[in-house]
Amino acid sequence: MAVSAYILIQTEVGKAAAVAAEIGGLTGVTTAEDVTGPYDVIVRAEAGTVDELGKLVVANVQSVDGITRTLTCPVVHL
Repeated sequence: MAVSAYILIQTEVGKAAAVAAEIGGLTGVTTAEDVTGPYDVIVRAEAGTVDELGKLVVANVQSVDGITRTLTCPVVHL
């Protein structure tokens, strides 16, 4: 069973659209949308394991230019 998460992203001023567009093309990312509020982009991502999800966030998402902070929220099935 795949692991899913929402990644909440804060960006530099004026960078939200570019960040969402670049992240939307990453393998493992199912959606990336600009939003308003305390976060600028919300991403839905999937990976085979929690470790793979962590690698996706640290190695790929956080390396995108213009990101200042991320918060990863794994989906749980209660």
